[in-house]
Amino acid sequence: MDGPHTDIFQRLLNGEAVRFNDPDYFMISNACNETRKLLGQLNAASDPGEIRNLIGKITRSEVDATTMVFPPFQINYGRNTKIGKSVFINFDCTFLDLGGITIDDNVMLAPKVNLLSEGHPVTANDRQTLTTGRIHIKRNAWIGASATILQGVTIGENAVVAAGAVVSKDVPANTVVGGVPAKVIKSL
Repeated sequence: MDGPHTDIFQRLLNGEAVRFNDPDYFMISNACNETRKLLGQLNAASDPGEIRNLIGKITRSEVDATTMVFPPFQINYGRNTKIGKSVFINFDCTFLDLGGITIDDNVMLAPKVNLLSEGHPVTANDRQTLTTGRIHIKRNAWIGASATILQGVTIGENAVVAAGAVVSKDVPANTVVGGVPAKVIKSL
């Protein structure tokens, strides 16, 4: 634990569990409300340059001209998402990024992919706590339609996640995974 003076967003990015009654928790709601204002504009936009510009405002980083995002798109915070070059994000993708999401170059996300770097403990007494873990999708990975990547998962280079898979553990490079929970189906 980094102590009470560490910014709540940094605490979450560091993997610290934060209870809903934390005195700084309101900061999360405020930041997410700011993001939602930009999402309204983004999801009404049709020009690829305008879409990239708005995603850049949300993530507070430049989005390369080779990256393509098809709205609608949902993200709760945005500032902990890093998007590489030649990335393709199809319709209806959802990112929860308080734990951090990194998408390397040449990654493809099919429609309705969920990248969820946040969760909650299973025990009822602890459930009102936000837990986080970084998601890293490495170069050339392809995530199939309606797949869900959970907190703390790394998808290896050139890996393929089958449609509908729920990925709760790291995926080795050059493999195909599928199922709930996702398991290695074959090597590439």
